Amino acid sequence: MRGLGLDAPPISSRYSTPRGWIPHRGFFIFYFGGWVENMVENLKDCSVPWKMSWDQLEALCRTERLYCQQLGVKRANGNEFDVEFLCDYKRTKEEEFYLVKWEGFPESDNTWEPKRNLKCPKLMKQFHLDLDQKLRRHKKCGIPKKLDKEVSSFLVQKAKVRKRLQRWEAHLNRTRNHPGRIFVTNEVDLEGPPKNFTYINNYKVGQGIVLDEMAVGCECKSCLEEPINGCCPGASLHRMAYNDRGQVRLRAGQPIYECNSRCSCFPDCPNRVVQKGIQFDLCIFKTENGRGWGVRTLQRIKKNTFIMEYVGEIITTDEAERRGHVYDRQGSTYLFDLDYVEDVYTVDAAHQGNISHFVNHSCNPNLQVFNVFIDNIDERLPRIALFSTRSIRAGEELTFDYKMQIDPVDTESTKMDSSFSVAGLAGSPKKRIRVECRCGSDSCRKYLF
Repeated sequence: MRGLGLDAPPISSRYSTPRGWIPHRGFFIFYFGGWVENMVENLKDCSVPWKMSWDQLEALCRTERLYCQQLGVKRANGNEFDVEFLCDYKRTKEEEFYLVKWEGFPESDNTWEPKRNLKCPKLMKQFHLDLDQKLRRHKKCGIPKKLDKEVSSFLVQKAKVRKRLQRWEAHLNRTRNHPGRIFVTNEVDLEGPPKNFTYINNYKVGQGIVLDEMAVGCECKSCLEEPINGCCPGASLHRMAYNDRGQVRLRAGQPIYECNSRCSCFPDCPNRVVQKGIQFDLCIFKTENGRGWGVRTLQRIKKNTFIMEYVGEIITTDEAERRGHVYDRQGSTYLFDLDYVEDVYTVDAAHQGNISHFVNHSCNPNLQVFNVFIDNIDERLPRIALFSTRSIRAGEELTFDYKMQIDPVDTESTKMDSSFSVAGLAGSPKKRIRVECRCGSDSCRKYLF
C-alpha cells in the first residue's frame, strides 16, 4: 500500500475487534514480511482507529490494485467499479461513449467510457428511456451525436431524483409492518420524495385524546361457523362483516367489528382482516394530469377486498378547524372527519400517514370507506378502512370519493347515510370552497367541493 502512510487501515485476514477498529494482525506481515513473526504474537491484540469506510477502503484497494477477500476485491474484478448513473452521451462513426458517475466517487471523477466497457444494461436502458422522453418533449427525432447541455443536465437531475426515490422506497419498506410491498416511481417530472412526511402504520393519538381499549373478547372456537353469542359483532348488536374469503358483505355505512387482542380465537380467524394490514404490492406514482402523486395496485384485487387503512394523527375538530385554515392557504389538506356517532375527532394525514396519504379522489371510485372497530370501544374513534367496490386490474389506480355523496354547496356537512364525512382537499367542507376535480371519469362532478 505504497504512499498510504501508517494512518491507512490495514488489509487484515480477520476482523474480530469491536466495530470501528481494525487489528494490526497481518499488517506488519503485509508491509515487512517474515522478520517480524515474533512481533505478531505480541501485537495480536493491538488495534488502531478505522479512518475509512468500507466503501472507501474497497475503492482504495481497486485503485492500488490490492486484493482482499473480505472486501470482495479479487484479481477477477479488481479493476471493476460500480456505475451509479450515466450522465451524458456522444458517438463517433466507430463507437458510442457514456459519461459515467461512479459509485462512491465525486462527480469531478466522472469519466467518458466506451459502451463496450460498461456492464450496466439496466442503467443504460433507463438512460435511453429518459433521453427519448426529453427529446420527444423537444420534438426532436433520433439521438444526436452529442447532447446539448440542457438535455444532459436533465438526465443528471433525473438520475439523481431516481436515486432519492429509491432510497425513500427502501425506507418505506423498512418502516411498514404489513406484508404488501411499496414501490415508488416518477416518470413524469423531477419531483422527489415529499418533504415533511413521516410514514406511520397506525393512528398517532394527539394530545389529550385517550383510546378506550376493549375489556373483553370472544370465546369462539370458530368465529365464522360457530360464533358464540354472535362473536364480537353480535356483542355490539351487529352481524359478521366478512365471508369465508375475507370479503366484506355489509352495506356501505354499516360498522365492522373485528375480533380483538382479548379474543380466544387464533390470528388466522376470518374475522381478523383489517388488522392484518395491507396484503397487496402497491406503487406510489406521479400522475400525468396534474393530480400529484397517486397509488396503483401491482396485483389483481377482487371485489369487496380490504386494501388499506386511512392512517394519520387523531386531533380534535377544533384543532382540525385551525389546521384547515393553514391547509387552505397551501391548496391541499388531508383531514378526514370521524363522525360515525358525533363530530368530535378528525384524522390528519398531512404530515404523518401511510400509503393512503397518496390515494387520489375520483367521482367514480373503486374504493369504499368503512368504519372498523377492533381494540377500541369508543365509537367516536373508528378505524377507517378502504375496501374495493369492484374487481381491480393490476396496474389500475386506486381512488375513493373524497366527498362520499353529491351534496348542495351550502350544506353544513358531507355525510353519508352512515354519518361518515371527509374534509378532503379543501379543508373544512363548511367553508364551501370550490375545488376543481380532475378525476376524468364520465360521472365527474367537476368540483370536489
